[in-house]
Amino acid sequence: MVKINWDEYKEYKLHTHKQENFEILIDFMKSYYNINNPADIFESLQVDGLAQMMLEKHNIKDDEDLENYMFQRR
Repeated sequence: MVKINWDEYKEYKLHTHKQENFEILIDFMKSYYNINNPADIFESLQVDGLAQMMLEKHNIKDDEDLENYMFQRR
């Protein structure tokens, strides 16, 4: 589990063509922290207040939901 560095996320966001903040956050986690496993990403998102709101917005309740989300947008 990692603590999300929102300042680095904001910088990362400046250099992407994507519009959806949650999608950018997933890409950021994969790139900045080198985490690709949906269970590990979910674990980190679950303990962060802002990330929790994003999970709720996308109706993601567990790592399986996150995995489905990640593979649907490919």
